[in-house]
Amino acid sequence: MDLAYIWFFIVGILFVGYFVLDGFDFGVGMSLPFLGKDDIGRRQIINTIGPVWDLNETWVIVAGACLFAAFPEWYATLFSGFYLALLLILLALIVRGVSFEYRHQRDSLRWKKGFDTLIVVGSAVPAFLWGVAVANIVQGVPLDVDHEFTGSLLTLLNPYGLLGGLTTLLLFFTHGVYFVALKTDGQVRRDARTLAAKSGIVTVLVAAIFLAWTVQNAVAANAPAVALVMACAGAAAVLLIASLVANRIDREGWAFGFGAATVAFAVLTLWLALFPNVMPSSTDPAGTLTIENASSTDYTLTIMTWAAVIFLPLVLLYQGWTYWVFRKRVTRSRIEQAAAVVH
Repeated sequence: MDLAYIWFFIVGILFVGYFVLDGFDFGVGMSLPFLGKDDIGRRQIINTIGPVWDLNETWVIVAGACLFAAFPEWYATLFSGFYLALLLILLALIVRGVSFEYRHQRDSLRWKKGFDTLIVVGSAVPAFLWGVAVANIVQGVPLDVDHEFTGSLLTLLNPYGLLGGLTTLLLFFTHGVYFVALKTDGQVRRDARTLAAKSGIVTVLVAAIFLAWTVQNAVAANAPAVALVMACAGAAAVLLIASLVANRIDREGWAFGFGAATVAFAVLTLWLALFPNVMPSSTDPAGTLTIENASSTDYTLTIMTWAAVIFLPLVLLYQGWTYWVFRKRVTRSRIEQAAAVVH
């Protein structure tokens, strides 16, 4: 297989990793108003992702860098056309990161609640806008013959794009609540299981509509990988229901695992629906970017392939080791003891 096609799927896998890992980060952040009954509870929730959130975020940097190197035409069109949406995502991520670091700098509850609000906003905005952006990439956007985006931010806010944003928002929220239940104890853990059961039902309904719409679009466009699109969409639906069942019987690890697999297969559904294009034009077929006309030279892709073979396993090992080190639950008693020592 041509290296350009291989790198299309490598970039896809990197985005799968990003959405799975940073997805539950977003969900944990969005769950604060629902699960954090007091400051100790909110600290308990935030501490579940304290050691890993910044590591999870680096996946989008790696994915973006690989996109830039492997498909410069795609990168240029995407980042110029979706500039405002991506800028809002970047600003939200900055606000979120700053809030994690600054909320504990003062004892004032007002100070902490202010940064908690920013964590919620900084988690919800990317969770929604990533879905809007990816849905529009798959559906197609107005591109001219020079592969330049001719729409605006409002162009992206179409029914399919908004439904995609709502789907990722709900998927990440439920995925994050599963993680809170897995990593905490006491009231927060019980509340997280109850909340996941409720949000999961809404997520199933919204995700089912979005995935069915995606499959319908792939069939209408006679996409080459339509059979795989249908298979991945079906797998995502089954796994999402399985996560709800696991949560119902208090198998938190299975619920989180099924939730992660749901996000992965949902992203793969969209990626396969896009193949062999990377950015379809909704106005002029001549403006469509494909894997072949958007990729770098074979020499560049060859160097990238050797770099990926050497360094990607090391990154995965390091991240796996990090999760293993911080695998224990964040208990309320431990946070209360730490608070007592400080005061």
